[in-house]
Amino acid sequence: MGRGRAKAKQTKVARQLKYSTPNTDFDSLQRELSGSGAPERHDPVDDWAEEDEWRRA
Repeated sequence: MGRGRAKAKQTKVARQLKYSTPNTDFDSLQRELSGSGAPERHDPVDDWAEEDEWRRA
């Protein structure tokens, strides 16, 4: 007993996900896929290298 509400909620959410049509920004997607305007990735290893400089001196 009590499973009815949970199952109904799951069914409702699944139906919303299945039939929803999100707004897609195709210009932004194109820029991301083509590589233009994409931010450079930050490499956290570089941060550690700078912090460890004092140990080498």
